[in-house]
Amino acid sequence: MAQNWTPSSWRHKPIQQVPEYPNATAVAATEATLATYPPLVFAGEARRLKKQLASVAEGEAFLLQGGDCAESFLEHGADNIRDFFRAFLQMAVVLTYGAQLPVVKVGRIAGQFAKPRSSNIETLDGVNLPSYRGDIINGIEFNEASRIPNPERQLDAYRQSAATLNLLRAFAMGGYANLENVHQWMLGFVKDSPQADRYRKLANRISETMDFMKAIGITSENQPSLRETDFFTSHEALLLGYEEALTRIDSTSGDWYATSGHMLWIGDRTRQLDHAHVEYFRGIKNPIGLKCGPTLQPDNLIELIDALNPSNEAGRLTLICRFGHDKVADGLPKLIRAVEKEGRKVVWSCDPMHGNTITLNHYKTRPFERILSEVESFFQIHRAEGTHPGGIHIEMTGKDVTECTGGARTVTADSLSDRYHTHCDPRLNADQALELAFLLSERMKSGRDEKRLAVVNG
Repeated sequence: MAQNWTPSSWRHKPIQQVPEYPNATAVAATEATLATYPPLVFAGEARRLKKQLASVAEGEAFLLQGGDCAESFLEHGADNIRDFFRAFLQMAVVLTYGAQLPVVKVGRIAGQFAKPRSSNIETLDGVNLPSYRGDIINGIEFNEASRIPNPERQLDAYRQSAATLNLLRAFAMGGYANLENVHQWMLGFVKDSPQADRYRKLANRISETMDFMKAIGITSENQPSLRETDFFTSHEALLLGYEEALTRIDSTSGDWYATSGHMLWIGDRTRQLDHAHVEYFRGIKNPIGLKCGPTLQPDNLIELIDALNPSNEAGRLTLICRFGHDKVADGLPKLIRAVEKEGRKVVWSCDPMHGNTITLNHYKTRPFERILSEVESFFQIHRAEGTHPGGIHIEMTGKDVTECTGGARTVTADSLSDRYHTHCDPRLNADQALELAFLLSERMKSGRDEKRLAVVNG
């Protein structure tokens, strides 16, 4: 156990990005209720994810992490969850085929409700109200009653997370993820896109392989790995009272685990070394993430790694890099060299979304070409440094939204208003996400071929 740590020791530290609840007694009552609820995930599942992430750190697997910017109460439904899962499976199978590596699947789902904000106040038509901080805290409707932080929303977030997890487990383990269904994962609106034909050709090759395997006696009935998949959940742990209430001792190991999700991460705005979020994270045994932006200096990163992963455990810590397409070449190499010099074991993941947000026609958006540019730079830099580009972290949806511009089936600035549904930041739609997966697959295949050639040439 971390020295001098308890699930509540964060309360004695400075804290950023927390709501100002008007009734402290109601907050305490909500947290006490949550503390009686069953865990959403289990320690054994978190350990399994950590083991898989250790393979990513060693260059033997690839991390795909993605999902909603911020989950909403209004959009919660079986169809939305199913369509997200279908899009995610498509991306994963494309990446697996290209990289010829296992893909570790981690969704931003079943807990991604709280959002950091750059300002505590939002102004509209001269009216100032508290900023929307996610459905777990307040409402998105721009009126005074909606924007008052309400602790009872935490109970609704728990219930939605539980229901979402229940359906995701059914999809992952109940046959929906069976590779024999690879053609059925195609979403309706993607069928007419430029990605559809590429995916069909890939699915046909997989189906032919499955037919061959069946002919020699290897089927989804006798090989569970062909019909089931591991799918894990993650979210940014901003609301530490909620997290504390769901932090439990594992009876088999005696260690503390956050049971609100398999993997939690610290945001770029809350990674101060002596603040509450780092204090909370250092004591839980889950695999964790740390967002790394342009302001993070190499010395500070090493201090954070020492605090969060003092035993240098592979799979414990994922560094999620979010620089922006024009800043990654300057910022990322310094961090990689510092980590390599100190011999720290980490997973390097690229978040090409958060550093590439612009405003067009009064809409926040992210140009697809900038997203792709940052991803390509991320891979090139790691190749030059001799390190493993371990994963990608994106905001995406299975819905046909128009929130990020560009892509092969172009979303323009003028079409942003057509289907702009996000509660916070713009997401890739399923078509754009699949396009990104194919481009990533090509890059990884190219890197794999270069390594093979280098081995052949001695």
